[in-house]
Amino acid sequence: MYENRSQQFLTRRLFLRRVLLHGLAALGIIAVSLAIGTLGYHGWGEKSWIDSFLNASMLLGGMGPVGDLSTNSGKLFASFYALYAGIVLLAVVSILLAPVLHRVLHKLHLEMDGKVSKG
Repeated sequence: MYENRSQQFLTRRLFLRRVLLHGLAALGIIAVSLAIGTLGYHGWGEKSWIDSFLNASMLLGGMGPVGDLSTNSGKLFASFYALYAGIVLLAVVSILLAPVLHRVLHKLHLEMDGKVSKG
C-alpha cells in the first residue's frame, strides 16, 4: 500500500487519493462504532435514541459519557464500550495520520539518499 524507500515520491494527486481513502476508512469505523454504541445504550442502558446517540458520540470523541445508567446491563455495556471507544479513537487517529507521516518520512529518506533535490 505504501511505497518503500527505494521507490519514487508519490505525486500530489495520488497522495490526496490515499488521504481520502484513509479518511473514508476512518469514517466507516466511526459509523459502525457509533451504531454499536447507540444500539447498546438504547437496548441495555434503556436510554432514548437521542441520549444513546449522545453517549456513544461522546465516548467515541474521547469526552466521556453523559448521564447515569440505572440498569446493571447498561453499566456493563458502558464499561466495555468505553474501553472499545478508547481503542477506536487511537486507531482512527493513527489511520488518519499514517499517510501524512509516511510521506514526511519517505521524503526524508529520499533526501538522505540524494534522490530528491532540496527545494
